[in-house]
Amino acid sequence: MRIWGIALPARTPVSFVVDGERLRASGSSTSDGPWLLPGLADVHSHPGTEAPADEYAHEVFRRHMLAHRAAGVLTVRSPGSADPVRDRPDDLDLPRLARSGQWLATPGRFFPDAGRRISESELPEAAVEEAALGWCKVIGDWMPDDPPVPLDVLTATVDAVHAVGGRVAVHCQTAEGCRNAVLAGADSLEHGMHLDHSLLPRMAAQGTALVPTFSAFAKSIENIEASSADQRLKDWIRDGWEHAFPTVRAAHEAGVTVLAGTDNKPCGQVAAEISWLVEAGMPVEAAIGAGSWTARAWLGLPGLVDGGFADVVAYDADPTEDPDVLLRPKQIVLRGKVVV
Repeated sequence: MRIWGIALPARTPVSFVVDGERLRASGSSTSDGPWLLPGLADVHSHPGTEAPADEYAHEVFRRHMLAHRAAGVLTVRSPGSADPVRDRPDDLDLPRLARSGQWLATPGRFFPDAGRRISESELPEAAVEEAALGWCKVIGDWMPDDPPVPLDVLTATVDAVHAVGGRVAVHCQTAEGCRNAVLAGADSLEHGMHLDHSLLPRMAAQGTALVPTFSAFAKSIENIEASSADQRLKDWIRDGWEHAFPTVRAAHEAGVTVLAGTDNKPCGQVAAEISWLVEAGMPVEAAIGAGSWTARAWLGLPGLVDGGFADVVAYDADPTEDPDVLLRPKQIVLRGKVVV
């Protein structure tokens, strides 16, 4: 099979033949072909459960991943899972999965009965165990009046995981929780609602990414007035939502890697998350990269290059000129096979 067109982000004509699951450069292309992306990426999704406390179900996992695939999302990172998800021979028709172990929740943090419950003293060892899948996810804080995981504990956890070659995602929403995650050297901040902008240069320097998950909080904002939460919590959520927009813009301008993750159901909605990033002030091309080539590179995956994965989404028009084009993939190729 031959794949040809104009590759983003370079906007260069390319031509490949598919060799198994790999792309091999083949001849030259013209400038009038379809626009090509190396697949979209959702770096914060939890396939396999509808809610954090649900028991993992593989049929639900497949349904979620197929919804991602239908939208052109060919790579998914699951930072925290109800059950460790491993490759199965019958799942090779699904998007690539960057795995994490279970959520790691210390006392007083996270949803009741969700995640792996451990003490603070157990956190470094447990994180190393969960990071055997590549990533681990630490619940670094919770409600606004709750203290976050102490900085010394979180630092020891990050250091222990890095020592074995793993990476650490930290759920953080409070200002202090975000601060501790940055100072501990976490690989990614999940949410970062009340992140202090003075920390952005440090994040950029040490390579800590920000995954703001607008899609998840947009749903919370829609339902906040009807919720039973007290007024202080409602105000805190609203303030965090309003703070997230200038935070994303400032993070991008500071050189922080900002990535698209939905943390929301239904799956396959990363194009909407990209639109939120644009609304927050990221340039369109950078926002699309946050849900495609930038995210893939951050996860260690190649783009549209000779020897890269044969994961390609083709569009009739340039999505950097009109991001709504992302909602209308012309062709989707995953692991060298046409799926749409």
